[in-house]
Amino acid sequence: MPPIDRRHFLQFAGSALASMGLSQLDFLHQGDRYAKVLAQGRPGRKLALLIGINRYAGDIAELRGCLTDVELQRELLVHRYGFNSNDILIVSDQAALKPDRATILEAFQTHLVNQAKPGDVVVFHFSGHGSLVKDPNPLPELFKNENGVPSRVQNQDGVNGTLVPNDRFTADPNQVQDIMGKSLFLLTYGLKTDNVTLVLDSCHSGGGTRGNLLFRTVNSRLDGFDTALPSPVELAFQEKLMKDLGLSQDKFQKLRQQGIAKGVAIGSAQYDQLAADAPFDDENFYAGAFTYLLTRYLWQQSVDEAIGTVFINLARSTRDVSNRASVTQEPIFAANPEGHREQPTYFLKPATPFAEAVVRSINSAGQIEFWLGGISSSSLNDSKSGSIFTAIDKTGKEIAQIEQTGREGLVATGKLKAGKLADLQPGVLLRERVRGLPADLKLRLGLDPSLGKDRAAVKAALQAQGRIVIVESDQVMNYRLGRMTPTYQSQFSQQGMATGPQVGGTGLFTGDLRPLRATFADPEEPIEAAIDRLIPRLQAFLAAEVLKAIGGVDVVKRGQSHGLKVDVRSVGNSAKPVATNRFIADSQIEVQIQNTGQRDRYVAVISIGDAGTMRVLFPYVDFAEGRERLPPGETLTVPDPAITNLHLGSPGLLEIMVLSSAESLRDALKALKEIGARGGVSSSRGVSQNALSGQDSVSVVEALLSNINQNSRSGNVTTIANPVVDTTRYGVIVTTIEVVPE
Repeated sequence: MPPIDRRHFLQFAGSALASMGLSQLDFLHQGDRYAKVLAQGRPGRKLALLIGINRYAGDIAELRGCLTDVELQRELLVHRYGFNSNDILIVSDQAALKPDRATILEAFQTHLVNQAKPGDVVVFHFSGHGSLVKDPNPLPELFKNENGVPSRVQNQDGVNGTLVPNDRFTADPNQVQDIMGKSLFLLTYGLKTDNVTLVLDSCHSGGGTRGNLLFRTVNSRLDGFDTALPSPVELAFQEKLMKDLGLSQDKFQKLRQQGIAKGVAIGSAQYDQLAADAPFDDENFYAGAFTYLLTRYLWQQSVDEAIGTVFINLARSTRDVSNRASVTQEPIFAANPEGHREQPTYFLKPATPFAEAVVRSINSAGQIEFWLGGISSSSLNDSKSGSIFTAIDKTGKEIAQIEQTGREGLVATGKLKAGKLADLQPGVLLRERVRGLPADLKLRLGLDPSLGKDRAAVKAALQAQGRIVIVESDQVMNYRLGRMTPTYQSQFSQQGMATGPQVGGTGLFTGDLRPLRATFADPEEPIEAAIDRLIPRLQAFLAAEVLKAIGGVDVVKRGQSHGLKVDVRSVGNSAKPVATNRFIADSQIEVQIQNTGQRDRYVAVISIGDAGTMRVLFPYVDFAEGRERLPPGETLTVPDPAITNLHLGSPGLLEIMVLSSAESLRDALKALKEIGARGGVSSSRGVSQNALSGQDSVSVVEALLSNINQNSRSGNVTTIANPVVDTTRYGVIVTTIEVVPE
C-alpha cells in the first residue's frame, strides 16, 4: 500500500480538529512531536500496536481495565513471543502518544503499514469503547458466532461499527469522528504481510471481525437518539485509502462481504452483547475479561495449538468469567483465508517455555519485583505472601526459587529462597511452585430481586451455613438464587432453549441470569422447602470450587496440564457433538485421558452437573489401591466400556474435573471409595443412580485437600499457614460441556 503522504494526512486530521476549535498549525507542531516518538522504534519482523483508552472526554463513561489490557499484551509479546520492546508501540492515556483519532491512525500507518514487510508478524490490539455510525454503503449482513458456529444476521439499521477515540465529538451533534470498521479494514488490507492478528476487546464490543466492525457501547449520538453520521474527515480518509490501494467502491464492498481483510481477527463479544470490563483479585484491578484470559492462557500454554483451537478453549472461559460479572459475553473469531485457523497464535511459536510470571527488577537490597500476568485469578485471591516461584532458564530448567513477600495487583515482591541472586535478571521467567489456598473457601451467592419479601429469610438461612457468602447483585458471584419470572423466561427462550422452568419456581441462575433448569421445582414450593432442597446443591458447587482452587483453575487451563491431555467425545451410536464440548441430551460420552508426559500420573475423575449433583467417575469404588496410575504414553478411557456406559441427562451444563497427582492420594481415595459407594462407579454395577449429597461432596474434597496439603509441605518450607498445593505434583483439568435439546 502506498504510504499516506504527510500533507494529506494532516489535512484530513486538521479539518477534524478545526471543527473542535484547534488550528492546523497546532496540529502540525503536534504531528512533528508524534513523528519523533514514532521514529524511536526500528523496523523488525515482529511489530505490534497496542491501544488502550480508559479516559474519555465529555459524558462518555470512563473504563478501568484497558490500560491493564495493554500491559498484559505487551508483557506477553516481549517475554513469551520474543518481540523487541522497541517494536511495540503503545498509544494510551499514560503513553507519550495519546489515543486521539489522528494519533491512532498515524500510528497504524507509520508503525505497521510503513514498516511491515512480506512475512513479518503484525499485532494490533484495541481496548476501549466502541459505537455505531450510519454507513453510506452498509453491508447487508453482519457476522455472528453462536456456540462456535458462524452465522449471519441482517444489518437492518445500515450501521458500521467503530473504534471510539478519546476525542470523538465534533461541533456538529449529528457527527462523530470515530474510526470506522471500514477504515480499519482498509488499513489492514494495505499491510504487506498476511501474518496479521487483530484483537478487539472493546467494552460492549462485537461483530468486529468482519469488514464492518460492529461495536455496541456508548450511545452513537451524544443526545442518545438515532445513529450518528461519520465525520467528513473519516469518509475522506477512506476515499484516500481506496485510491492509494487501487480499490473501486464495488471492489471494496465485495472484499468486505467476503470477511476480514487478512490474517485473523478476534472480537471479545458478539455484536449484540456486552464485553466485560471485569474485576479481578477481589476488585483490586480490572481488565478486559477476554484479554486477561487470552494472555494467561498463552503464558501457560505448554503444547503447540492452532489459534482456532485456542479460541475454542477460551470461548467458554470468557463466558464463565463474564457470567460471574453478570454479563453475557461470547467472543467472535474470523480468519482470511480460513486456513489461518490452523496457524499458531500471532503466527508464531512461543520463543520461551511456558510460565506464569516474569522478573521485572532487583534492587540493591535483594528485593525482587515480578509481574504475575500468567497467574490464575484464584491464586491472586488466595495468597499475598508465602507462595514459592521457580525461576527457569530458556530450556525450562530450574535455576532459583523466590518466596513472595507482598503483592499489589499484578505486581509482586519477593526474596531469594534458593539459588543465586546473580542468576535472576529482568526477563527471567517464573513458574508457580507452591500456591496458598484459602483456609475456608466460600461460595459467593447473589440474591435476585425476584425473591421479593422472602429475600431476608433466604439470606439468613444461607448465611447460617457458614461456607456461603451473600454478595450484592453488582459484585462478582458464582451463582444467583431467585425465582423464574415472565421476563426471565422470555430471555431464556431467546437463548435458544426450547423449554424452561415454570414461572414462580425457585432455583439457581448463572451470574448473567441463565437458569440452571435442574435446580428449579414446582412454583407452589414454599421458600423454606426450596432452601432445604438447594443447600445440598450449593454445597456440591462449593466442593467444585475447592477442586478448582486446588488446581489453580479459574476456567483457563482446559484440556491439558502436567503432561495430561483430556478429551470428551461422543461414542457408539450417539449423535456427534453440535460443536466442541456441546452434546445433544441422552448422548453417550466418554472421557479420554492421555499421559503425554515422561512420568506416571495418578488420576481421579469427578463430574458435577448444574443440578448440583457430584459423581466419582474414576477410580471405580471397588478398585484396589494403585489402579488409578496412568503410565507415560498410555490412555485411560472413563468409563471403561467393558464396565458401563455414561449417558448425558437433560439439557444443562456438566463439568468434568480430572485431578492428576505425582503420587497416590491414599487418604483422599479412601474417602472417594467410602462415599463413592453411594455416588460413584463400580466395576460390578456401573454408574450409581444416587449422586453424592452436598455434605458428602464437601467431605470428599476436604479429605483430598488435607492429603494434598500434607504432601505439599513435605520438602517445601513455606510461611503460609493456610493449606498449600505443590503445583509440580498436582493439577486439575476442568472441561465444561453443554447438553442441549435434540
